[in-house]
Amino acid sequence: MASLQEISQRANVSVATASRVLNGSSHPVSSQTRAKVLSAAEALGYTPSVLAQLVRKGQRSRIIGVIVGDVSDPYFGAVARGVEEAVADDGYLTMIASGRRTTAAELDHLRSLRDHQAAGVIFASSGYENDPLTEQAQELVDSLMASGSIVLALAPRDISCSGRIAFDDRGAAFDATRYLIGLGHKEIAFVGGPGGFHTSTHRRDGFEAAVRSAGLTPNKRLTGGFEYEAGYRAAQHIALSPERPEAILAVNDDVAIGLVVGFRDTGLRVPADISVCGIHDTRPASYVGLTTVAAPLSEMGHAAGLAILNGETSGTTVLPHHLVERTTTAPSSARAAR
Repeated sequence: MASLQEISQRANVSVATASRVLNGSSHPVSSQTRAKVLSAAEALGYTPSVLAQLVRKGQRSRIIGVIVGDVSDPYFGAVARGVEEAVADDGYLTMIASGRRTTAAELDHLRSLRDHQAAGVIFASSGYENDPLTEQAQELVDSLMASGSIVLALAPRDISCSGRIAFDDRGAAFDATRYLIGLGHKEIAFVGGPGGFHTSTHRRDGFEAAVRSAGLTPNKRLTGGFEYEAGYRAAQHIALSPERPEAILAVNDDVAIGLVVGFRDTGLRVPADISVCGIHDTRPASYVGLTTVAAPLSEMGHAAGLAILNGETSGTTVLPHHLVERTTTAPSSARAAR
């Protein structure tokens, strides 16, 4: 692309004059000079930076930043798709930024989005409990909101934002566990996510509340991660345990799929020997016939995109979830019969 200096030389004007014409400055420029600059810009194929003009004028860009925990996680893909579907027709650009499940990386993205005058920022991932970087994150969020950006959270965080759109993590885990209990399972384990992560804690709490409400005792509580490999490792551990549970609730679908494959590789049959249930109902869940709780992932992203598009700020909106029964769970009677 041609530079301002090349355009000014072709039009035989100063760089400052060329800049004033091309950036819409209110500084007086004669119609003859303006025509020369515009003619030179067209001949050289110059395209002005829309973002630069917006920043200079103090206006919002049409950028919406979606900060995710892991770009490879289908959960975040579904959320981002919902955002993009809501805003693309209005000319907004959805930018996906991987926080790599670290607040430090999220801080870098927040600074960049602030500098780019983002119209909105969406935290798609949960935060950590007692995070020492929470204060810095809050300061950046406050700065973004003060400049006109709408900042939304789609998962639990210790940060005050413009609003929150989410589903009930505790309720989803509670309902999944009650479903397993309803199948007759009494020894049920929970394979959780990273320790200290709000989402991990809330889903574990929902699991334990359901177990205790049925007069049972949690069989096992394993802490791992949110990825397939964490589930696979947990399956290897559980398969070797002398007190193997009858059923398992995983913190998400990726972990649940890792459990299913891990059990298969150790010779255990799902659900003949052990039932497995996940949370989210991401696309891969249907590939393996995973019983899971369907979370409104795309709907959350869509609602967040519309909120930013319409300039809406509100409190908390909780969207409904529901159980999807497939082939990785079976009644305990069927298990005993085999």
